[in-house]
Amino acid sequence: PGACTQCGMDLQPVPGSTPDHSAPHAENPMLLRFVLSLILSVPLMVLAMAHMLPETIDSSWSQSPMARWMQFFLATPVTFFCGWPFFERSTRSLAAGNLNMFTLVSIGVGSAWAFSTAALVIPSAFPGPHPPLYFEAAGGITTLVLLGQVIETRARERTGGAIRALMQLTPPVARRISGNKEEEIPIDAVRSGDLLRVRPGDSIPIDGLVKEGQSSVDESLLTGESLPVEKSPGSPVSAGTRNLNGGLLVTATRTGSDTTLSRIIRLVSEASQSRAPVQALADRVSATFVPVVLAIAISTFGIWITWGPEPRLSFALSNAISVLIIACPCALGLATPLSIMVGLGQGALSGILIRNATAIETLSRIDTLALDKTGTLTTGKPTLVRVIPAPDLTEADVLQITAALESASEHPIASAILEAAKTAALPPLHVESFVSTPGAGVSGIVDGHPVLVGTAAFIASHGIPDVAMHFASVGAERSLGSTVLFAARNQKPAGCLVVRDTIKPTSREAVRHLKQLGIHPVMLTGDSRQTAAAIATSAGILDVHAELSPRDKLATISTLKSQGHTVAMAGDGVNDAPSLTGADLGIAMGTGSDIAIESADLTLVHGDLNAIVKAVLLARSIMRNIRQNLFFAFAYNSLGIPLAAGVLYPFTGMLLNPMAAGLAMTLSSLSVVGNSLRLARRPPRNCS
Repeated sequence: PGACTQCGMDLQPVPGSTPDHSAPHAENPMLLRFVLSLILSVPLMVLAMAHMLPETIDSSWSQSPMARWMQFFLATPVTFFCGWPFFERSTRSLAAGNLNMFTLVSIGVGSAWAFSTAALVIPSAFPGPHPPLYFEAAGGITTLVLLGQVIETRARERTGGAIRALMQLTPPVARRISGNKEEEIPIDAVRSGDLLRVRPGDSIPIDGLVKEGQSSVDESLLTGESLPVEKSPGSPVSAGTRNLNGGLLVTATRTGSDTTLSRIIRLVSEASQSRAPVQALADRVSATFVPVVLAIAISTFGIWITWGPEPRLSFALSNAISVLIIACPCALGLATPLSIMVGLGQGALSGILIRNATAIETLSRIDTLALDKTGTLTTGKPTLVRVIPAPDLTEADVLQITAALESASEHPIASAILEAAKTAALPPLHVESFVSTPGAGVSGIVDGHPVLVGTAAFIASHGIPDVAMHFASVGAERSLGSTVLFAARNQKPAGCLVVRDTIKPTSREAVRHLKQLGIHPVMLTGDSRQTAAAIATSAGILDVHAELSPRDKLATISTLKSQGHTVAMAGDGVNDAPSLTGADLGIAMGTGSDIAIESADLTLVHGDLNAIVKAVLLARSIMRNIRQNLFFAFAYNSLGIPLAAGVLYPFTGMLLNPMAAGLAMTLSSLSVVGNSLRLARRPPRNCS
């Protein structure tokens, strides 16, 4: 932490991967200086402007040596103690060859104080019996700039709230079980493989797998899902989620900086410190802006001292200082980083993790979105979608006997059948003599009846030929990319079960919203053309590329880019990693592989395509906010500098007091801060 030698703004500490619960919150370093500056500046203003307040203080007394020296004693600690950070940062920036906003502030305030001190100590060197003093300008400007710094620091603290909220999700301690001993240990002492007890109401300290117990876990703060997720032995759990109603024994798999939560914190933190390409515009302007302003201030002084009315020196100094103060580019320095920090915080709370600021700008410009099928558009796991029974049986009969036999299998299709039986609340049946034939099917005795479940060839190998002929709609199901299992009982066809990877409930809606945003969806998949066409039709996608290898996917992405499109790629598998890297923007499903997530610029924590819509809307809002902020800063400086230089004086007699210039400069910064914080009040939503 400290001041940046280039821009002079406060550097922010990088949040650690593990929260330090014992560390006290740092006080705003500018707050004490501001309070003292305000206390001393109020009487300073009264003394300096007493002649403007009728029937309060004798104006002749306000010009007395005692009153003038009181201004000196009030203004000096304000200038050199309260305003010392400005001089320090200005000196550092001059040494580094990077003029910045604090260069202008320190020159303006220092000039006002130096001129006033000289007029006080050697008044004979100046025209008139009472040469003007600008102590109130030095004190007022310092106070106003300090106020701006206090508010900006508070604003940065608010924008970092999302990161702090995420960091505080992890408890400081965990309960480790070693043999018959249970002990409470610091979270940093937990190692992979440790067995931990998580009591009802506790936050889960690490990523792991449930070894014993059943419970509901609230994952909303991490994934955005409002409904609790049921956990049982074998279920994965994540650090920062909250155990609700049952005790769990969890085996740690990832700890410390390796947990999902820590990776999210790291991504958000790194992204908030990165720079958007649009910042280059502000950088280029800032690089020439300060020298130009110094030149304008010197020219203003020269013009007024040469051709201005008496007292020329007073007018020349006042207007030159006003130019320096009103041109202070602090609003320019805040325009981009504040919008990015606020926007990234909102994204993190919505389960949208953006790796860097460049990704925000790219995301706001995409016009083509390439989508993987499995795990992106679809759930990525087989689901039982239809049961067709033989004439003498019901759907429940077929599902019950099939589930009984498949209960001993570990195949993903078996899991789909068992899940359907569980949903239908079918009681389990007794199974004997279970035999599994890999790649073909399973057999056994279910409640005393011989049962077969598997492919048509497997059923035929047990003396029941042409089983598919008994179920007329099987051909249509296969054309949709479904897997069809056949069941037989007592050497007779019993029914068939249709299993397929189903489209996510939100995919079709998300595709429709993407089209409304002017984004063309394209499906890229390694699956067969029939399956791809069926899923694409369900999702509302017309542009389909099927039977692609990872290399083919990357080539398709390259072709789209060569046609002038800004292309984003969304995927979740290891095979998607090359395409995620090759696209202008890679979007990974948080439910997918670690390699895909590491290859992507943006991660959707809970793998919902609607989050892409939210991310696009958020990115466009951030970029619109940045452009508004830059407009405020540029327009303000463009209008303010000529006014401060006194261009209207020959026509209207109007001049800008240096203190008024300081107030205007502070209000400019506050307008940028307020505009940036609007993003926090308008979280990303789907299209209506």
